[in-house]
Order: sequence, then structure tokens, then C-alpha cells
Amino acid sequence: MATMSFTYYPGCSQSGSAEEFGDSTLAVCEALGIELLELPDWSCCGASSGHMTNDLLSVSLPGRDLAAARALGRDMLVVCAACYSRMKVSQRRILEDEELAGKVEDAVGADPRFTGRIRHLLDVLVNDVGLAEIKPRVVRSLGGLKAVPYYGCLLVRPPEVCCCDSVENPTDLDRFLAALGAEVRPWSFKTDCCGGSLSLSRTDVVERLVNRLFERAEEAGANCIVTACPMCTANLEMRQKPSKFGFSIPHPIPVLYFTEMLGLAMGLPDAEEWFKAHIIDPHPLLKELV
Repeated sequence: MATMSFTYYPGCSQSGSAEEFGDSTLAVCEALGIELLELPDWSCCGASSGHMTNDLLSVSLPGRDLAAARALGRDMLVVCAACYSRMKVSQRRILEDEELAGKVEDAVGADPRFTGRIRHLLDVLVNDVGLAEIKPRVVRSLGGLKAVPYYGCLLVRPPEVCCCDSVENPTDLDRFLAALGAEVRPWSFKTDCCGGSLSLSRTDVVERLVNRLFERAEEAGANCIVTACPMCTANLEMRQKPSKFGFSIPHPIPVLYFTEMLGLAMGLPDAEEWFKAHIIDPHPLLKELV
């Protein structure tokens, strides 16, 4: 496989609340020979409070990072679905609206007209590295895991900037998990919203949305949910703690990142450490079934 090189935008979550997502991303990319150069002096993309507050701010926050990426002249890799959406939407708007581009340039003090590609890691793994390349690297089959792939809202919408093969019924994550040996359970909620942006302001709405997702995952016969979004993962995991977060129906199903699954399947030495960061401990499931 030819060496691939990207400017890497880690985002806030991968450096904090979803550190295991960031660590597993770096580990699997290194193992696959994907070179990542962290974007220097990167800043928050504004998801989701920025784009719900002020339109110019919502474009300028990612615009600052786009300007830095433009200076480096390489394609950008993003792993957080929310960051990916904000970067893609802002790039499109800046390149299509010269007046807006000028306002963003004034706000950030640099040219934000980044014309390189913005890629999500799932897209790169499935379509550039390729599943045929990944399969021979599996040393620990994930057989026994019955997973439902959860894309969430932002990885597949809006359709003009999404990274997956379909808006309503994407299959990239499905095929990726199957290549690792997991049993992918079919369900129709893979792109439904978890209410992540309402986690604090409308917990009543979030409880209803999250409970429905877990009910449908259980109905599909799943014993884990695999995601590509730290906001979704945090929202789903926290809502399984009724005593702390007021979620009245507990669903003890682990929620895991697709990068963690790849690292586990490849036998990477740090994989067990990533799982310690989860609110819902996946170790009992993994020890029993994998």
C-alpha cells in the first residue's frame, strides 16, 4: 500500500472527553502507514454551539483551521463527525460565496479558501486503504460481536458534502465491521439523531431519542453499538446511567468507536487501555465473545 499523508485535525473531543478516539486513531493510522501531521495551532470548529449562535462565527471558526490547512497544502483528515461536517460545510460556503470568504478572511486574518480535500477516516479506510488490505491484518477476529453501525446525523448529512455512500442507508461502516469479523446486525436507525446538541438544554428530548436507539439496537439483536462520532458516543453512554443523568431505562450495551474495533482486531498493544475510558465497560463483552 502506498504511503498516504494528511494534515490531521484532531478536534476538541479527541484531545479530551473522547481521548480514546484520538489515541486509537493515531495508533491505527501509524500501523497502516498513514502519515498524520497535526494541524498547527488548531482551534475549535464550533460544533454545535457555534453554528446555533451566529452564522459568521459558525463559518469563521472552522475557517481559521481551513486557512491553516491551506498554508500546508495537503488534504485534511478529520475523525469527529461533527468536526467533519463543520469543516465540509464551511469550506463549501467559503468557496462558493466570495463575499462571505472576504468576511471570514477579515475575521481570522488569513485566507480561508482551502481547496484541498477534507476526508473522514472511515472514508479513507474503506475507499483508499481498502478492505482487501485491512482483512489480512486482522489477527484477532471480532467474531461473536453483534454490532449495529451507528453513523448518526452529521457523517451523512447534508448530502452534498457527506462522506458515505448513501444518505439514508450508508454501508461503509457496515462493510468495515464485517471485514473485521463482526456480525453486523441490520437496523433502520443507523442515521437517526441521538439529540447530542440538546444534551443539556432538552434532556427530555434526548432521553426519548436515545432510549429509542437502544430499544431498536436490542430489537436487532445487537450486543454493541459502533460509532464514528464522539458527541454521539458520549450522549449514548451517559444516558445509560439513570442515577446520574435521569435516564429511566438502563441499556447496558457498550458503545465503541470504529477505530477501537480496528485496533483490537489488528492486535495493537494499547487497545485494552482505550476501553478503560468508557462509561459503560466493554471488557466483559469483549472477554466473553472475542
